[in-house]
Amino acid sequence: MIKTRFAPSPTGVLHVGGARTALFCWLYSKQKKGRFVLRIEDTDLERSTEQSVKAILDAMEWLGLDYDEGPYYQTQRFERYSAAIRQLVEQGDAYYCQCSRERLEGLRAQQMADRQKPRYDGRCRDLGLEPQVDVPMVIRFRNPQQGVVSFKDHVKGEVNVSNSELDDLIIERSDGSPTYNLSVVVDDMDMAITHVLRGDDHVNNTPRQVNILRALGASVPEYAHVPMILGDDGKRLSKRHGAVGVMEYFEAGYLPEAMLNYLVRLGWSHGDQEIFSRAEMIELFSLDGLNKSASTFNTGKLNWINQQYLMSMPLDNIIRLVEQRLQRLGISYDATTDLSALVDLYRQRSSTINELVDSILYIFQDFEQYDEKAAAKVLKPQALLPLQRLREQFGALGNWTAGDIHGVIEATTRELEVGMGKVGQPLRVAITGGSFSPPIDQTAELLGRDRCLARLDRAIEYIGAIKTG
Repeated sequence: MIKTRFAPSPTGVLHVGGARTALFCWLYSKQKKGRFVLRIEDTDLERSTEQSVKAILDAMEWLGLDYDEGPYYQTQRFERYSAAIRQLVEQGDAYYCQCSRERLEGLRAQQMADRQKPRYDGRCRDLGLEPQVDVPMVIRFRNPQQGVVSFKDHVKGEVNVSNSELDDLIIERSDGSPTYNLSVVVDDMDMAITHVLRGDDHVNNTPRQVNILRALGASVPEYAHVPMILGDDGKRLSKRHGAVGVMEYFEAGYLPEAMLNYLVRLGWSHGDQEIFSRAEMIELFSLDGLNKSASTFNTGKLNWINQQYLMSMPLDNIIRLVEQRLQRLGISYDATTDLSALVDLYRQRSSTINELVDSILYIFQDFEQYDEKAAAKVLKPQALLPLQRLREQFGALGNWTAGDIHGVIEATTRELEVGMGKVGQPLRVAITGGSFSPPIDQTAELLGRDRCLARLDRAIEYIGAIKTG
């Protein structure tokens, strides 16, 4: 049975790169009808926090990446790691080392000065040391010195590394705690992981882990080391490129479906297709389709995909998210507000839920000031007469519908012998505060007669002050 795992360290938020790895693992296990394991690698006791664990679990839940097993916590498996280390010592595949930090630092400095690859020189390898009270010791894996270690990688192909290039890494620290390369091997072995999908920053660890797996008599999984994600400047994605924590995108009003769709295209492709349902991702995903080169994170592309989902998802789903956002902003509205029509009108023009909500705030509350550029361009003395005519005719209008409002606007353009822009744009800025909105007749209908008239009065007064100022 196919079994994959996602194994984040809880030393911060779940980043975009980690979320993509989790998605690839999830998709492969789902497609193969296997199992997906969540493992929290929290052996870094100084940096791991409960807050970070919660952030990881929240992000997985938001993205809908459900796991079949876990979460497992490495801190709850120390006895198992200790047993594996003792096994390696007893069978001669690991040994005690008493080299001091000062000696190792001096060795490293000398090797770098001699332009050699920094590595442990094996001083304690054949001394047969035994643990001693009051003598700090680590345990090192006795890496083979001859031959080649090979493993299959679905991205890089067959990878071969000479054992002479690998030194004897530490598998147990002097305080008795296991190191990453030991604990991850024991976990993958015990949890029967068949496929390890992870970032290619781990590729140098893999030959070492393969040797430990073989020393423990375990099967070696297949690997897929996925290239990193870059910012649009070609450098590794980081805070300077904007939001990189997954839940920051939740806060910014992105849809989880869109986020998954964007992430799956960061390093995998299926022809020229851009939009994938969750079912399509599961059906079409393949390790052979993983890209061999780094991907570039493009916020504009993410916005486009998110907009496609905003336009195509059931309206009730979008309304629910809008309502949640309005509540978080402390904005209430009465039963007369046609939120359904409002959201349907604006979702065609918005990239995120937050952008959609920001665009309709003028419906629920008076804006403090006009958009500076829009007012300077449109609310000029020549706009005064069109706004006065609209105010007069709107006040006398029998039915407040988009069609009737449009008729008044057209009648005003004919009366004043001006183009639609000379009437519609001043009206738009007057009642919304800015130059962006759906068709102005629909906008005015949704806003309501009373608020339209009040805002026209305000705009007329605003322009009048300019004329007399």
